[in-house]
Amino acid sequence: MAGHGEQRSPKRRREDERREIGRNDGPLESELEDSFVTVVTEGAERLHRTVRTVVITGFFGGIEVSLGIMAMLAVLHETGDHLLAGVAFSIGLIAIFLAHSELFTEDFLMPVAAVVTRNGSVLQLARLWVGTLLANLVGGWVMMWIVTRAFPEWDTVLAESAHHFVDAPLSLQSICLAVLGGATMTLLTRMQQGTTSDVAKIVAAVGAAFLLAGLQLFHSVLDSLIIFGAITTGGGVTYLDWLNWFWYTTAFNIIGGIVLVTTLRLLRTKELVNAERDDPSPADG
Repeated sequence: MAGHGEQRSPKRRREDERREIGRNDGPLESELEDSFVTVVTEGAERLHRTVRTVVITGFFGGIEVSLGIMAMLAVLHETGDHLLAGVAFSIGLIAIFLAHSELFTEDFLMPVAAVVTRNGSVLQLARLWVGTLLANLVGGWVMMWIVTRAFPEWDTVLAESAHHFVDAPLSLQSICLAVLGGATMTLLTRMQQGTTSDVAKIVAAVGAAFLLAGLQLFHSVLDSLIIFGAITTGGGVTYLDWLNWFWYTTAFNIIGGIVLVTTLRLLRTKELVNAERDDPSPADG
């Protein structure tokens, strides 16, 4: 008499195989493994950069994202449409990608993954975050000063945009907008690391820009530069107003990027994380 396994229909056997694969905690998909290796390797490289490299890369990141703000303000001035202006802002994120610069919020996935897998230290992560953030702000301030002098006709829309952020109270809505801002930028990093296609990476940048600027999510760097522009043009905003908004936006950007994206991605690849932690060799092999 035929055994139980031989009595199953081909369809039933396929269903059992799929169920077993779904329960399997063994090797992950090769694409996921390749992406994990890339994330950890690049994260370790960022953590081991010199202070000079961190500052220069961040300074250029601030300048390049200001180009996106310039495009966004132009569209807002002409149309008043924030969604269309969000698409225009994608110029800034595309410039950062193609020029290999960085924003502070791009460092919530790769460097954190490198620290978790013991390819870097928390002190190195703090140095990277502080150096990149300060350089982003300085580079962006310089560029926004130039932009506002070149296009004084944008002063009104710039002031309105700045007041949207600094006048917002610390509320559940503001916290959620900052969490979503951090998560959106970290997800953009994850998407760009998950493909080798430059076209796909640019499409991801356009999508993230639409969400970030089009929906006016709270982003510590992008919105700070808008506020800086309003300050330098006498838009009724002060640096104290900026600080009162900036501290909680930065904190919840970090929470959004790490909790909603990075932590979940690391849990998804926990076998690879454990193997990397147990491997004494460097991340780049």
